[in-house]
Amino acid sequence: MKLLSIDSNAKLAKTNKVVGDNHLYAGLSLMPDDILCPGAKAAGCMPKCLKMSGRGRFSNVSKARTAKSAMFHNNPMQFRYWLVKDLEALVRRATKHGKIARVRLNVLSDVAWEKYKVIRDGIEFDGVPQAFPEIQFYDYTKRATRVGKTPANYKLTFSYSGVGTYQNQVTEAESRNANMAVVFLVKKGESLPQFFRGKPVIDGDEHDARWDDAQGVIVGLRAKGPAIGDDSGFAVAA
Repeated sequence: MKLLSIDSNAKLAKTNKVVGDNHLYAGLSLMPDDILCPGAKAAGCMPKCLKMSGRGRFSNVSKARTAKSAMFHNNPMQFRYWLVKDLEALVRRATKHGKIARVRLNVLSDVAWEKYKVIRDGIEFDGVPQAFPEIQFYDYTKRATRVGKTPANYKLTFSYSGVGTYQNQVTEAESRNANMAVVFLVKKGESLPQFFRGKPVIDGDEHDARWDDAQGVIVGLRAKGPAIGDDSGFAVAA
């Protein structure tokens, strides 16, 4: 089973087109659930999840994501074997074109990949990023305690929510000076606010090159799909 893709996610495909001269972006899209997204309940984001938006609306895409998640849960060793093979193939492809691979393993999930042991070339590593130091991994996370605790080649952006039950996570993220991704209730083409919680806002819809972000910024995202018109507090009024 092929797990990684460079074009099945619209955001990653756009990133490869816009800022892919020196890097090759790829992602892993699992069908999210309470195990794969342990912070979703507190953040109130599961009902607003983008799993059924964009290409996720197509049955073949949904079935593929569901099958990957089923393998993750039911046959973890086989899943990790195929993940290593896919990552090795991606490195070869990137190297062939003189690029560095950048991988987002949590396109729709929030798995702590730094804690999932894998075997590469007969050697067991404590986590996926540790096994591939030549890859620049990145993700968004709703678990603030992961920020600053991942390997040097794994960069995390904290995912903000204004829901009351989630504010302890927001406070923890701010104490760690984490970059935060914030969904704003602005329409496509409209400007994002310039600042949020005292930090400058950059346009996160332009691309997904989070490795290139300065420290201490807000990654602004316009509400899409189920998040449009959200009144739960998950999305923020601009």
